[in-house]
Amino acid sequence: MTRPKPIRIAVLDYGAANMVSITKALVAVGAEPVVAAEPAAMAGVDALVVPGVGAAAAAMDHLRNQGLIEPVRDWVRAGKPCLGICLGLQLFFDCSDEGDAPTLGLLAGRNLALLDAPTLPHIGWNSINLDRAHPLFDGIPDGSYFYFVHSFAPAPEDRSVIVAHTTHGRPFVSAVAWGSLYGLQFHPEKSSDAGLRVLSNFVALVDASASFTAGPAAEVA
Repeated sequence: MTRPKPIRIAVLDYGAANMVSITKALVAVGAEPVVAAEPAAMAGVDALVVPGVGAAAAAMDHLRNQGLIEPVRDWVRAGKPCLGICLGLQLFFDCSDEGDAPTLGLLAGRNLALLDAPTLPHIGWNSINLDRAHPLFDGIPDGSYFYFVHSFAPAPEDRSVIVAHTTHGRPFVSAVAWGSLYGLQFHPEKSSDAGLRVLSNFVALVDASASFTAGPAAEVA
């Protein structure tokens, strides 16, 4: 049965994101993106995307000034689908060594600078190694390449949330999933066909959870 309306996804606009690329990519995979710069814009959507290009402290200041911190926390803790991209993924954790900034605290762990990296920032194409199967990566072969731009990456306290890792110097976490909370250290919107496949898989997961009940993500501290 065809869904009568497209999946509506709020893309948070908090001054630290590449909004044009991610909204175009979501349209390309059949979703209807809604730019959300305030909590009211989250009403009636099926999922959130927390994108990000920039620094953790500045991003948190923007979220705080726009009244978005508690609405995002409430959304995730209710088990509703949420995808974090690059800095957006890092904000899910407790804090970041980038400016010693406290972040959203949805997953236990800290964001650390990449260790023994041959170059910083880590910019360009690199492969991911899947630590476990997950629907977010359906149709994505192990070793597929995605586009990265970052100098920090999360170190989750609970290793079971890790879906993939990537090596740039030492290995770092490049994808996580916990309940309806998903995070990617790479930029799917800049990663050609493989990136669009990941976004399409996310939209399919959102569609499948349209009549969600609170799951593991609701239990995150």
